[in-house]
Amino acid sequence: MSKVLIIGCGGVASVAIHKCCQVPEVFTEICIASRTKAKCDKLAAELAPKTTTKITTAQVDADKVEEVIALIQAYQPDLVMNIALPYQDLTIMDACLACGVNYMDTANYEPENTDDPEWRAVYEKRCKEAGFSAYFDYSWQWAYAKKFEEAGLTALLGSGFDPGVTQAYCAYAKKHEFDTIDTIDILDCNGGDHGYAFATNFNPEINLREVSAPGSYWENGHWVEIPAMSIKREYNFDQVGQKDMYLLHHEEIESLAKNIPEAKRIRFFMTFGQSYLDHMRCLEDVGMLSTTPVNFNGQEIVPIQFLKALLPDPASLGPRTKGKTNIGCIFIGKKNGEEKKLYIYNTCDHEECYKEVGSQAVAYTTGVPAMIGAMMILNGTWKKPGVHNIEEFDPDPFMDALNRFGLPWKISENPDLVE
Repeated sequence: MSKVLIIGCGGVASVAIHKCCQVPEVFTEICIASRTKAKCDKLAAELAPKTTTKITTAQVDADKVEEVIALIQAYQPDLVMNIALPYQDLTIMDACLACGVNYMDTANYEPENTDDPEWRAVYEKRCKEAGFSAYFDYSWQWAYAKKFEEAGLTALLGSGFDPGVTQAYCAYAKKHEFDTIDTIDILDCNGGDHGYAFATNFNPEINLREVSAPGSYWENGHWVEIPAMSIKREYNFDQVGQKDMYLLHHEEIESLAKNIPEAKRIRFFMTFGQSYLDHMRCLEDVGMLSTTPVNFNGQEIVPIQFLKALLPDPASLGPRTKGKTNIGCIFIGKKNGEEKKLYIYNTCDHEECYKEVGSQAVAYTTGVPAMIGAMMILNGTWKKPGVHNIEEFDPDPFMDALNRFGLPWKISENPDLVE
């Protein structure tokens, strides 16, 4: 039915590729491309005996738009799945526009070099005007909307779990459960234990920049920014138990505030253990989370990139991670004039994920929705020229696919609320 170019071959990409190969009637042919072709070859060889999907591989440096264009022109895909680094979102979007191909990703754009003067000028203007200072935001990709619309191409942003599934939950709640939604609390709990004193569940560079940044939430039509990790709550998560969680800035808040404007407050919380926080604060205090290059023995080194090289590869955590994740959204709103509350969530078992696709649940919960979002575009269910977020589409087919492909969701009609 279709040919898909998948850029990226890390932990999340590996899950998405496994899941694509489970649906060969949609993903007839795939090309796995990465800077390191050997990783793609290894995965292709592992999957080839298990699927009728035709798998090829390629080498590409996604930082270079001309290389991505050349690969797209050679392979002629119907869709490019960008499961590489968010630094490369704009390069790959440019290549898709140049070649007339649909696009999707799992995380919004942020720059690799936050000291770049041109980017910095735009960033500082946005901080002043918008009121939040996270390095990542949707403005760079939303700016492509007219170009994609005029080209008749669909760009789907953030088709992971959070962002991604959480927004589908919001669209589903809005469509089926509420007349109006007043507040949304997104809760992301990883109850897994990998046995290391310190490790990150996805790209350390991206992960540590995200959690060490100031937190922010949307309230009464504007952003409220707070010092990093300064708002802490406890919550008793189904199948995980009581956990400490902290308010973070997270990208789906930005799109939900735009697309569900009636919401008076939108917050995002993520759980962290004390060991993780202690290590992170220590690393931050000594400058290891910095993106500014330092000269060491005549060589320029970016501290956070060096730290990434020292930490365990997130893709290696699968066989040693035990426990479960629980991610969902708590809504308060009105239905038929009466106040209502609702919690839509998923729990996922790290060990079961590893048995199925060789990855832990954090990668699984992002990789499965990436495949589903791609499938929605390829089968024509979600086709809307322009640049769009998940909650702008009909949630029902996506929610049905979550149940079918390994991320079943539950509804609690009387959840505990977060103060």
